[in-house]
Amino acid sequence: MRQGLVQNSLTQPASSTRNRILRRVLCGCVVLATVFTTGMCAAQPDNAAVSSKLSANWEDLTGPDFIQAIHQAQGVCLLPFGIMEKHGTQLPIGTDLIDVRYASFQAVKQAYAVVFPPYYFGQIAEARHQPGTISYPARLQMELLQMTTDEMARNGCKKIIIVNGHGGNESLLPYFAQSQLDSPHDYVVYIRGLPSHRPPNTPPLKDKVDEHAGETETSLMMVARPDLVHMNRVGQESGADEDRVHLPPGVYTGIWWYAKFPNHYAGYAQYADKSRGEMDMKAWADDIADAIRAVRADQTSLQLQNEFYQKSTHPLDTKQ
Repeated sequence: MRQGLVQNSLTQPASSTRNRILRRVLCGCVVLATVFTTGMCAAQPDNAAVSSKLSANWEDLTGPDFIQAIHQAQGVCLLPFGIMEKHGTQLPIGTDLIDVRYASFQAVKQAYAVVFPPYYFGQIAEARHQPGTISYPARLQMELLQMTTDEMARNGCKKIIIVNGHGGNESLLPYFAQSQLDSPHDYVVYIRGLPSHRPPNTPPLKDKVDEHAGETETSLMMVARPDLVHMNRVGQESGADEDRVHLPPGVYTGIWWYAKFPNHYAGYAQYADKSRGEMDMKAWADDIADAIRAVRADQTSLQLQNEFYQKSTHPLDTKQ
């Protein structure tokens, strides 16, 4: 039988043989192309899969990925704001920066946003007498923050959430947000202040002072960077309130903090507990994630801001 097939091929015209060979080659090419294309499609994830793998960390992104990240975040960006200051004898100088960035990165796992690089150029004049403190003049703080948000907006961040991680910024940041009304901006600044409540079922604090590097902050650092916590050093300095200035309620002076806590330590860190830190950190991250969702959905603030800018140029035309 094999001999018969060979004989038939040899006896057929050459053109017929060539046509049959070409058909077989073409069929083979179609099959190979189909297999290759199918393989390529299977190897390429869809856009959603690519997006889900985008880093939220500004400095980690490539140029093309940054564009995609801004679109995925719908223009919402976080500016976690820490500081460089002493935190007792047991915690790192960058505690506030480390904690607020940790909470922010936990938050963007729930609600995606692009996170700006480490920022610590805030208000900490009251700790200038302590080693490691980086304290900038008030004018520079405001100018640098304005330039930073302007640059963020130029890169597509039209909704900027400044996430505060330092008590000394609690007056600075609302004032900065208010100062955005001085001149027109094509973006909105939102402030997410320090957590104002404790999560439900959290055990009560063992110390009523707990204002700086005490029970709460040490517990948080046990979660964010446990390798930087030196519990064996707790107690080397006093964190008690020395209460050295006595003024009537409502009378403020800038030296108040130094008058109370000259060691720049307020509380009793020996009460710190990692489980408490885990509860507080989760609640903080959840609050930031809620802020991201709310800001992403906010379509009113920029509209009203633009309306205000327009009216402020012609105040005599404002209906009375």
